[in-house]
Amino acid sequence: MDREEVQAYVNQYCKLRDMQYAAYGQHARKHNLTTKELFVLDLVWSAEDGCLQSEICERLSATKQTISAIIKKFWKLGYLSLTEAEADRRNKIVRFTDAGREYVKNIIPPAVSAQTDAMAELKKEDITELIRLTTLFSVCMKKNFDGIIGGHYAGIAGG
Repeated sequence: MDREEVQAYVNQYCKLRDMQYAAYGQHARKHNLTTKELFVLDLVWSAEDGCLQSEICERLSATKQTISAIIKKFWKLGYLSLTEAEADRRNKIVRFTDAGREYVKNIIPPAVSAQTDAMAELKKEDITELIRLTTLFSVCMKKNFDGIIGGHYAGIAGG
């Protein structure tokens, strides 16, 4: 396949990725949140025993400063609590307070249900293929983006 044809597929894929991201963004804006704030709340919601601040950074590919600012915002509002992790006291375990659970109950569970229902509309073999191909593409993307050095990329075609 020539690069022009591949680029057309890249554009098509990016439009689909952007459509998914826009759905999250629209839901976030309905609740006066940024998409990144929505994702942080979702990660804390799905972690029964709380989650480490470092895990949130890693999962969202976000800097510690970005995640700290989001967590601090919700901590000041009384929605999150922070506890030192036993293994590393510099790392904090993030959990919802009762007020936080009350705050997110009409934000996160409906979003979780919507994305679960969207996936459930697919056949199991399509879900498996979607995950397989998305994983493969994501690994390739990371590898190739890691290959950009000093603003230059020397990939398979000599970039």
